[in-house]
Amino acid sequence: MLPLLNIPLITTEGSDFGGVLFTVATYVLVALGLNIVVGYAGLLDLGYVGFYAVGAYTVGVLTSEHAKLSWVVVVPVAIAVAMLSGVILGAPTLRVRGDYLAIVTLGFGEIVRLTLVNSQWLGGAQGISDIPKPPSIELFDVPSLDWSSGAPVVDLSTTSTFLKFGITDFVPYYWLALAIIGLVLLFDVLVKGSRVGRAWEATREDEDAAELMGVPTFRFKLLAFALGAAIGGLSGALFATKSGFINPQSFELLLSILFIAAVVVGGAGNRWGVIVGAIVVSYFPERFRDFADFRVLVFGLALMLLAIFRPQGLLPPRRTVRAKRADARQAVLEEGEASA
Repeated sequence: MLPLLNIPLITTEGSDFGGVLFTVATYVLVALGLNIVVGYAGLLDLGYVGFYAVGAYTVGVLTSEHAKLSWVVVVPVAIAVAMLSGVILGAPTLRVRGDYLAIVTLGFGEIVRLTLVNSQWLGGAQGISDIPKPPSIELFDVPSLDWSSGAPVVDLSTTSTFLKFGITDFVPYYWLALAIIGLVLLFDVLVKGSRVGRAWEATREDEDAAELMGVPTFRFKLLAFALGAAIGGLSGALFATKSGFINPQSFELLLSILFIAAVVVGGAGNRWGVIVGAIVVSYFPERFRDFADFRVLVFGLALMLLAIFRPQGLLPPRRTVRAKRADARQAVLEEGEASA
């Protein structure tokens, strides 16, 4: 409803509001995928942008001059290719843990970017252009509210056609991304509450103990990596579709840092927390463009403050809150016993 309401307090001056909303939705989708890897399975992935790039370039290659396949056909292919990339990366590397895994995944992201730069059949440094749009379904026109008079007035002169994908109106892409987020959230809820989710939790808390209890930790870690990669590839496919043009500079290390910041700031392991984190990371630099050039510094300071005052994130998972309360009660009991 945000494009319809067009509230001045939240609209972005100097940037198309529909385009900003689509960017926020893309970050939310990325954060949900990365949360499976980092929050649920406890695997630190610093090269998630690599899967994002794989999805984007799969759509770019298969829908542009090379193959000219239908967008509806190519998006599932992009998801499958990204998932396969996750399996190929995870199979030899998930046997290492902690900082070693983080370094390997960081290298993966840079390897993907450098491969794109040096592969002429992928467009090289110039990238791929003229990526076609999804098939449009022109259902009805959606007006927006005009607040210039101080009161909301329905503005019929500037409308957005629902699900008409063009090059100037980005609101339909936002609706498409929102629908996909709903499906991913449903999938997330089902998986988290299943045997797979419980296995991820056991692996995250104590991998050695989980193995002793008979949990095939490597298999479940690889599954988390593959599912996270698939959602990352889907996000990249949406980005390429809306942009119509991609190049290696669109997938630099900074983007990986922003992705992981969204999960950490929001609260790793809490799906609603990472959504809040993604909104903070993607929306506020656009809302306050005067500070956009300093966002790396701002995020660094924000992470430092969070590490000091709220290390669990803005919305930590319930298990973290329960553990903190239990520790507080235990500390009170120990203090009472000591004073007695």
